[in-house]
Amino acid sequence: MKLEYRSGIGYDIHRLVEGRRLFLCGLEVPYEKGLLGHSDGDAALHALCDALLGACALGDIGEFFPDSDPAYKDASSSLLLEKVRLAVSRKGFSVVNVDIVIIAQEPALRAYKSGMREKLAAILGISPDAVGVKAKTAEGLGEIGRKEAVAAYAAATVRRREA
Repeated sequence: MKLEYRSGIGYDIHRLVEGRRLFLCGLEVPYEKGLLGHSDGDAALHALCDALLGACALGDIGEFFPDSDPAYKDASSSLLLEKVRLAVSRKGFSVVNVDIVIIAQEPALRAYKSGMREKLAAILGISPDAVGVKAKTAEGLGEIGRKEAVAAYAAATVRRREA
């Protein structure tokens, strides 16, 4: 059987609010605000879920985990990503690599990137060498630059498993 590779992209943005914990790539990052969302609001993992779902033509995160479903209220996005990984596997694919860009004016994320890579690798069952995590600021521009939101882009490559 000929090997089949597919790629997907994802994007998400969430508002920063007081009274919530900040989760990015499945790690809690100490900060005075957290991301507003039906789940824990982890914009990076939501973007990654969309990238993986897109690569396998499985729809998007809103279809898999609708914000109208109370089962996902305050859910860990790490668990959502695990469910997406299982859906990818059921469709006959395995994850080859993923790459994430987090855009946040604050907090500084440099100290957390290695832990984020390890966490993602563990959830996806791939090597940390196959996980990219980058952090950027918005140079003071827009809602991200005003410290009102955090956004993330993700790309994922999957390969159909040989029968």
